[in-house]
Amino acid sequence: MIDDLVIDARGTLCPEPVLRAARVARTLSAGTRLVVLADDPAAATDLPAWARLRGHRVVSIRTPRPPDAGRDIVVTVELGAGRSTSGQPD
Repeated sequence: MIDDLVIDARGTLCPEPVLRAARVARTLSAGTRLVVLADDPAAATDLPAWARLRGHRVVSIRTPRPPDAGRDIVVTVELGAGRSTSGQPD
């Protein structure tokens, strides 16, 4: 079994968490799980949207809720076969 691959995108703003996930995803096989850590609130919607567009499966999304505001957003994605669109990053 392959361990989850963690991408730490904390401290970056949109679109960097998605770009980092896409860059890593291109090098991995289907079935691999990416766990993306982010602190930009946009990541909670941007990462799942990217995953669905590329044929990946969103396993979980953890967003901070008061009184834990300020904690990390954690999005776990299981890579699928992916869909490549010419000229756009996977």
